[in-house]
Amino acid sequence: MSSTTNSPHLPDTEQATPEEDVTPKTPPADTPDDTARDSAAEEAAASDDHTAAAEATAEEAEASTAGEPETGTAEKAEPANADEAEPVAAEEVEPATADEAEPDAKRADASASDAPAGEAPDQPVAARRRWRDRHAVAARNVGWVVTVLALALVCVALLMPTRIDRFSPGVFLRIPVEAVLGAGVLIALPRKPRLVAAVLAGVGLGLLTVLNLLDIGFYMFLGRGFNVVLDWVLFDDAKSYLEDSMGRGGTIGALIGVVALILAVLALMTLAVLRLGNVMARNRDRATRATVAIGTVWVTCAALGLQLTGPPLAARSTVALVQDRMDRVRATLKDEAAFAKEAKKDAFGNTPGDQLLTGLRGKDVIFTFIESYGRSAVEDPDIAPGVDATLTAKNKELREAGFAAKSGWLTSATYGGSSWLGHSTFLSGLWINNQNRYRTVTAGEHLTVTGAFKRTGAWRTVGIMPGIQKNWPEGKFYGLDHVYDSRELGYRGPKFSWSTMPDQYALKAFERLEHGKKHDKPLMSEIVLTSSHQPWAPIPKTIPDDQVGDGSVYKDIAKAGKDPADVFYDSDKAKEEYGKSIQYSVTSLIDYLVKHGKKNTVLVFLGDHQPMAKVSGNNASRDVPISIVARDKSVLDKIDDWNWTDGLEPDPKAPVWRMDSFRDRFLTAYGSQPNPSK
Repeated sequence: MSSTTNSPHLPDTEQATPEEDVTPKTPPADTPDDTARDSAAEEAAASDDHTAAAEATAEEAEASTAGEPETGTAEKAEPANADEAEPVAAEEVEPATADEAEPDAKRADASASDAPAGEAPDQPVAARRRWRDRHAVAARNVGWVVTVLALALVCVALLMPTRIDRFSPGVFLRIPVEAVLGAGVLIALPRKPRLVAAVLAGVGLGLLTVLNLLDIGFYMFLGRGFNVVLDWVLFDDAKSYLEDSMGRGGTIGALIGVVALILAVLALMTLAVLRLGNVMARNRDRATRATVAIGTVWVTCAALGLQLTGPPLAARSTVALVQDRMDRVRATLKDEAAFAKEAKKDAFGNTPGDQLLTGLRGKDVIFTFIESYGRSAVEDPDIAPGVDATLTAKNKELREAGFAAKSGWLTSATYGGSSWLGHSTFLSGLWINNQNRYRTVTAGEHLTVTGAFKRTGAWRTVGIMPGIQKNWPEGKFYGLDHVYDSRELGYRGPKFSWSTMPDQYALKAFERLEHGKKHDKPLMSEIVLTSSHQPWAPIPKTIPDDQVGDGSVYKDIAKAGKDPADVFYDSDKAKEEYGKSIQYSVTSLIDYLVKHGKKNTVLVFLGDHQPMAKVSGNNASRDVPISIVARDKSVLDKIDDWNWTDGLEPDPKAPVWRMDSFRDRFLTAYGSQPNPSK
């Protein structure tokens, strides 16, 4: 046997083992075969790099299954835990894997190829991945928190009541059927349709939440929900009200806040639904089992009528709410056509002027609306003591001056605001409870109480409207010969929040411009007093008549008054100041009548609506007091069969009529003969 191979005398370079490189240190010239081998090695190396990057991405996705999802993240064909593995057909896994894993693989390739040799890619995504690698547990916990918050946000939106007094913990401890159905849809859909469905659902849920918030606000102020057909016009009035109450700067800030809130609700709701959809897609089996289990619980609760503290555990409030909104839209559109026909019918539409109001000929008649003068003012235990004391004192002054009064109740067509609806209902004899009806009736020729005075030709008819700050074409519909708005009353003092001038000044201007002058006809007047308009701060004070002047004297009074923001957001303070404002308005009116009233003066005064729910209560009636005051006893004798209460304060058991019934009762009581329009 030869010993050449193992000879210790050979050079080291000639000794080799199977694991050692025996390639000569000075390679010979490349051959075609060598070049091919080198090229294949380079391609293999590149392939290995790409494979490593893709594997890193897959490992990262597995580490954060419950963590933050990224749109388009691949759904794993293999479960993270062995107990999750279930046999599935290849065709069920392949489409999702091919559709969803490819983008991550491409991103991994791009990151590996774009980064300089030996350096990690310095990009936000890469930084986020490095943070997850270092803090895997924290990342997983953060992901769970975000998922839970997204689920809570969606459930709150689905279960939110539309009235503030219905909020309670029990309302949110229910199972919304809409969430169960939505989860089933998102689980079943492939990736791209799922994303589209999630975005649409999120935007829809955001819009529904905004509408629910509008409902809450409308119930607080107007005692009714938001009408998606009619109520958009009210936002312009709301803006004007904010400017009068908060100033221009405060109003701009409030509007910016409202817009930001709407955008935030839409964005957060959309992101929440996307989040839940992605988490369920990555955990399809678990999500399916959970959805089926929750759906079964919902069906059981619904069948047995189970409940915890009030509302049923099986909730379907969102479906009912959407259905209610659709019903209201249909009813609104149907009502518009029906009311147009109703407005053309008029029991006194063709009555000649000489057959109208024969029982009031020769009388100066004053119709006065006191803003927000509602039943709560004389019955609420926190408000009534001061108002009742004022009514008692002023009733005594009236009797001493030779006047008498009778009082009853009317149910207003509006609540908390929209005073013009109450005014038009009272004067037209039609139930005008929305803006469409108001536009319809004021565009027509339906006879109003004030219009009846004008038709007789026996009265001069005027309006004192301090709340109107621009042209008011409706004055013609009401049959007024002349309307004095805020620009024509000569006031040079400060505004009192929304109210352009104190009631005492408005009545003083009425005496100067019309009532104190000699006319060849008696005077019929419509006066709207505004000092009791919310937010009830600052409130004017009664001063001697000879000091009123052009109103400049009120500057110091306004400065000394309360700030609207200090009153409006505090229910107790709002009640207190509201009561004071009613006392001021009633005092101003009765003081005027006692001083300037004549033997032929007849005063009809009433509230146009109740104050908002914060003051009157969440379940308050819409009733308002109404009084007729006269020195001539025969005027009150003509309404003796109405069974009203003697004095300025109606008895709680006095008759309650709908406000639209007053016109016909009044016209009939004072000698008008019905002659219906054809």
